[in-house]
Amino acid sequence: MKILSCGAGMQSTALALMACENAVSLGKFPLVPVYDLVAFCDLGKEPPWVMDQVKFIENACNAVRIPFVILQSPLYKDYINNFGKNRVVSVPFWTVDSSGKKGKMMRNCTMDYKINIIQNYVRWTILGYKKGERTKTEDIKAHEMHIGFSTEEKQRCKENPHKMFVNKFPLIDMGLERKDNYAYIRDIWGLETKASACTFCPFHRNYFFQHIKENHKEQYEDLVEFDEMLEREQPNTKIRSKLYISRSRKRIADLLPEECQDAECFLYRGEQVWNGF
Repeated sequence: MKILSCGAGMQSTALALMACENAVSLGKFPLVPVYDLVAFCDLGKEPPWVMDQVKFIENACNAVRIPFVILQSPLYKDYINNFGKNRVVSVPFWTVDSSGKKGKMMRNCTMDYKINIIQNYVRWTILGYKKGERTKTEDIKAHEMHIGFSTEEKQRCKENPHKMFVNKFPLIDMGLERKDNYAYIRDIWGLETKASACTFCPFHRNYFFQHIKENHKEQYEDLVEFDEMLEREQPNTKIRSKLYISRSRKRIADLLPEECQDAECFLYRGEQVWNGF
């Protein structure tokens, strides 16, 4: 099988739509297959535009009969319910220890709440394996997991440790940057896209938090509550450093307007476009 792990940001949206074009005109994008499955993991707290992009992808896939599925993957809910009480996955929050040394937590959320969720769905639901059943010889490294990393993210490319899957990175193989994916989607499909990441993702720039504050009040209130929960519950964990969502290592509610002028943009037809981070 050839599966697309679809985060519904610019890159994986581009791959999904290229696959849809290939379903109509085979070979237009030689490095992109007509996927056997496009899977989106709903982590529970994405920016509002993400679900609009998910719906667009779903409609495009349905039109050419590419299977599309939304899998529930409750990262946000698990943190709200368990942080400070039970084990939670490591999210790359920014840290400051008691001596003032700055650092960052490891990133395991993508693997645990996206890749593994999709791989388990393929193994158990599609291929019909039971828990504990040994992997059949014909399934060992026989299935491709396509991931939408563009050339800016080469450092994230790793081999898949799962017995059944091999990772593929078509956008990198095609030499495409994030801006190239944006241009393709907008020019060919008429859709303006932004990055897909949880609202509490530490890789956001401060501009993102200001944008959410000004345009999506309820999402912002949830974000501030999550940030305050990190501060309140961190002493109840084994983590000895203070945790922050903002790379400025300040509480979201304390960010000043002048600290939020760091939007990441790229050039499209002579105009600066915010990438959504």
